[in-house]
Amino acid sequence: MGFARTCSVALVGVEGVLVEVQADLEPGVAAFTLVGLPDKTLVESRDRVRAAVVNSGAEWPQKKLTVGLSPAAVPKSGSGFDLAVATAVLGAAESVDPAAIAGLVLIGELGLDGRVRPVRGVLPAVLAAAEAGYRQVVVPEQCAGEAALVPDVSVLGVRSLRQLIAVLTGADVPQEDPLATPGHPDPALAGLAVPGAARAAGLGPGQGVRGDLPDLADVAGQRAARRALEVAAAGGHHLFLTGPPGAGKTMLAERLPGIMPPLGRRESLEVTAVHSVAGMLPPGEPLVRAVPYCAPHHSASMQALVGGGNGLPRPGAVSLAHRGVLFLDEAPEFGPRALDALRQPLESGEVVVARSAGVMRLPARFLMVLAANPCPCGRHTLLGAGCDCPPSSVRRYQARLSGPLLDRVDLRVQVEPVTRSELLGQGGRGESSAAVAERVRRARDSAEARLEGTPWRANCEIPGHELRTRWQPAPGALAQAERELERGLLTARGLDRVLRVAWTVADLAGKERPDALDVAVALELRTGIARGVPLAAGGPS
Repeated sequence: MGFARTCSVALVGVEGVLVEVQADLEPGVAAFTLVGLPDKTLVESRDRVRAAVVNSGAEWPQKKLTVGLSPAAVPKSGSGFDLAVATAVLGAAESVDPAAIAGLVLIGELGLDGRVRPVRGVLPAVLAAAEAGYRQVVVPEQCAGEAALVPDVSVLGVRSLRQLIAVLTGADVPQEDPLATPGHPDPALAGLAVPGAARAAGLGPGQGVRGDLPDLADVAGQRAARRALEVAAAGGHHLFLTGPPGAGKTMLAERLPGIMPPLGRRESLEVTAVHSVAGMLPPGEPLVRAVPYCAPHHSASMQALVGGGNGLPRPGAVSLAHRGVLFLDEAPEFGPRALDALRQPLESGEVVVARSAGVMRLPARFLMVLAANPCPCGRHTLLGAGCDCPPSSVRRYQARLSGPLLDRVDLRVQVEPVTRSELLGQGGRGESSAAVAERVRRARDSAEARLEGTPWRANCEIPGHELRTRWQPAPGALAQAERELERGLLTARGLDRVLRVAWTVADLAGKERPDALDVAVALELRTGIARGVPLAAGGPS
């Protein structure tokens, strides 16, 4: 009778659950039983593991073999347990020392020839192992860079099961020839990314340097919209752009990541963990450093937006846009259920998806940008353009965006058609993204200094109660907003959001706290109603 144990990790969303892989050998008819709530992919690992062990030169035990995955109540899926199962079997057969594998966490898929293939979700899996107190992990060689992002963990990247057996037994480590030939992609990475998933989710191309992003100077005119974009980036406020086709709504949204502050180390790890689970990490780039930009098509389902699918849910667009921008172009064309499902993540910064197979919690703190035409034909606001839509059609079209959803949007801007002089550059090019990004950075630094010692980092995250009691504006600054609240033009949530925007406007202007002019600017940005104040008030335009 032989027994050995080692560890692996089961992923539930981007959270890992440590799983003890136990192998037990008993006299009897040769059989291989796998228990512990495995899914179909994991059940098939019996054949993969047996072939990999034999083809690696080790002897397969001809006894009754039982492999248990504990805790048994946690659903386990995927092929990432193969390496741990094979190692536990070898330990039970005493081909390797059982004591040497008891403190290891092993993650990886096995090919029939014994090669170790990469799997998704290595970063969150290693993070879970580190939190559980494990300091040694074994991963596929292609994923070693991703696993090494976790501090205080020793990472061993192996190319084959033969190499791992040699390391555990103290033998000479064999050299494995890479499968990829020079100038050709590595076939081991073929199943790591979901084909077309990044394009289907609307993810923009990964840009490593800020200079590769579209420049805000390319946008002609649109002073009010550019100012709203700057305020949105500085405070993390949601933005609603409405205007006729061709006015530049999409151009503005695409340039928003270029003026947002770069991701910090912690934020990069959060984003990388989500993209790793979704299978969207670019090859050779284990850490996502660029601000995510996700623009799903308006035919996307509710599951595609917030996460879901058969079995255990998968991350949706709101999670793929975590710490970045979620752009919903032609917002009224999205399904009503899909749009209203955004209400909860807009408030909490996370999404909780419950299915029969389990409950998954995913991060979803993003900056949402909505873009819409004023009517089905798009010419409703243009003088003399000949809009053919009847008033009832215009009302129905605009009502597709529900009131509770729009109440969570901080900034509403009418994007006007570009004039001939603006388009031909007679007024000169606008400010570049670099100049605007520098002001945004200074405003974010001011907010972070004010919020030091609190769990919040940006104005959009501060609860309304704290804004009204702990960080109060100048005396009398809220008089106009309070009148709007009494008249029913603002909700209680709307008043809090106006105050958050006012703080951002004050940060951009370098003020210690917002005054009445900053609140008036915030009210105009919130309601879209002109109030006789320059929209550039509180800072340069």
